Amino acid sequence: MAETRRAFLTAALAGGAGLVAGKAAAQGDPAITELQPWSRYLGDGVDARPYGKPSRYESHVVRRNVAWLTADPISSVNFTPLHELDGIITPSGLCFERHHAGIAEIDPAQHRLMINGLVERPLVFTMQDLMRFPRENRVYFMECAANSGMEWRGAQLNGCQYTHGMIHNLVYTGVSLRRVLEEAGLRPNAKWIMPEGADASAMTRSIPIEKALEDCMIAFRMNGEALRPEQGYPLRLVVPGWEGNMWIKWLRRIEVGDEPWHHREETSKYTDLLKDGKARRFTWEMDAKSVITSPSPQAPITHGTGPTVISGMAWSGRGTIPRVDVSLDGGMNWYRARMDGPSFDKSIHRFYFEFDWDGRPLLLQSRAHDSTGYVQPTKKALREIRGVESIYHQNGIQTWHVNERGEAENVEVS
Repeated sequence: MAETRRAFLTAALAGGAGLVAGKAAAQGDPAITELQPWSRYLGDGVDARPYGKPSRYESHVVRRNVAWLTADPISSVNFTPLHELDGIITPSGLCFERHHAGIAEIDPAQHRLMINGLVERPLVFTMQDLMRFPRENRVYFMECAANSGMEWRGAQLNGCQYTHGMIHNLVYTGVSLRRVLEEAGLRPNAKWIMPEGADASAMTRSIPIEKALEDCMIAFRMNGEALRPEQGYPLRLVVPGWEGNMWIKWLRRIEVGDEPWHHREETSKYTDLLKDGKARRFTWEMDAKSVITSPSPQAPITHGTGPTVISGMAWSGRGTIPRVDVSLDGGMNWYRARMDGPSFDKSIHRFYFEFDWDGRPLLLQSRAHDSTGYVQPTKKALREIRGVESIYHQNGIQTWHVNERGEAENVEVS
């Protein structure tokens, strides 16, 4: 039976070679003419993998860190493998991590959320209490303010996983922060909130009450399942479009006040330094940004010349991304990319550009336009205004140089 099948496939490929692209297929590729091992034997049953995992052939698709970026892995970061992903939703197990005191492992039965300060009724909620509020499902990106921060002084890290990988895009399920605050009753002089995490660093940030009431969420699920421990299980704050440090994980308390607290993470950290020595105060929103994920240093062109697909992602903390331009020559000429997939407010958008590569070197760039009319700037334009002392909010255009062999490298063009 197997011999008959092989003979049929070999004859079919030989007779219909014109319908199949590629020299190997025209000659009879053993990968299709020969019966493969997985076609000969029974696989695992449904009880063998109670929690699904990727194929073992995808074991290289993992978060990675850069050892020299931080002093200790307990207060460190790893990066989402953007070059290995497509679409707009980040798999839960690949979302980048940023910790200031390691991963807190919290028993949800013992976890509480307190609302105190300038409220009429200070309250303490159990997880079950929060589950009784009306639920919402929203898709948002979350980006660390330091994403691409090593590129302020020039091209540093060779791969979009490292230059842009402190971002993920998820479906969050939770409850409106407005509803929870209204349950406690805001006093007339309530102007700010200060969410606090339950981890050992007791992370806090000041957030204006207008944002808290506009679109913030208290989330307990991501991509349909419970939050992962590294993403704040059992509760985290969602602050759409604003820097990731404000999305407090392991949320345990929200204090309401009449002025900002100016704690460590909004003074000595997460403050944008300018070239004149001054600092920008409270830069929350993440400006429009994009990056080509393939081809890129970790995803070279391996198929040779001919039809080639450029894939990338774009996002804005102020709205949607209706347009992305792509350049093959370092910004001298621009072509409109093809947007594909869902378009949500403050979410990642996927773009593609198809072209025939002739083997000549490329200088690949992408340029995002958001729904407010903002256009992603060059790194040179950013530096002219802000200098190179900051490590935050670097949203300049990224350049990959692709050589005649299809290998890509992080470079800059003047």
